[in-house]
Amino acid sequence: MAAMAAIELITSSGLGSLLGMRHALEPDHLAAVSTLVTGERSSAKAALLGMCWGLGHTLSLVVVGSVLVLLRAEMPARVGDLFELCVALMLIGLGLRAIYLAARQGRTGPARAHQHGQRLHVHPGAPAHIHIGAWTLARRPLLVGAVHGLAGSGALTALVLATLPSAAARLIYMAVFGLGSTLGMAALSGLLGWPLARMGRHHGLARAMSLLVGFVSTVLGVAWGYPLLVRLL
Repeated sequence: MAAMAAIELITSSGLGSLLGMRHALEPDHLAAVSTLVTGERSSAKAALLGMCWGLGHTLSLVVVGSVLVLLRAEMPARVGDLFELCVALMLIGLGLRAIYLAARQGRTGPARAHQHGQRLHVHPGAPAHIHIGAWTLARRPLLVGAVHGLAGSGALTALVLATLPSAAARLIYMAVFGLGSTLGMAALSGLLGWPLARMGRHHGLARAMSLLVGFVSTVLGVAWGYPLLVRLL
């Protein structure tokens, strides 16, 4: 009996990891991460941003999902719609931000405010980030990923409650699903970073790409958010 349970857990965990990687390829995830990595000029930095997105996504997914699993409850449909509307609004915000930044770029590419002691000036530099011990994590992708995780936690909880027999198996499945999402998004962002690094040598092309990504993200956010807003009202 214990052996069967272990085999079932290993099988479901492997499936959860693969589904998590596939989950990273959903259109809203791609749109959000694309707006975040278009300013990067290396695959490694782009992969790091994707990993930060995945960590934020996994954290909120596991926290909210664990509460629902332990309570044996499903997320109310209205709350799920509200979380999804937040994702849509975030996509619109990210898209408009990408368009704005592309429109104000100079000939040398993007510039950011940077501070040394009391002196504040503008030049290309690192985006806003946080430090956890020796780790440096990009703040914006963490937040974007966390909002996506909130929107997906209800559907994932409903899945594990219907298919897995124990609370431990359900929690492990969600954690492995989140790990798969993190790895998938880091790999995808790294792949996106390779052509973007080459486009960065041609600022006009990089600027056009930022405008395109911002436009796509904004349109997707409006198309996704409008029916949700109507339903909530």
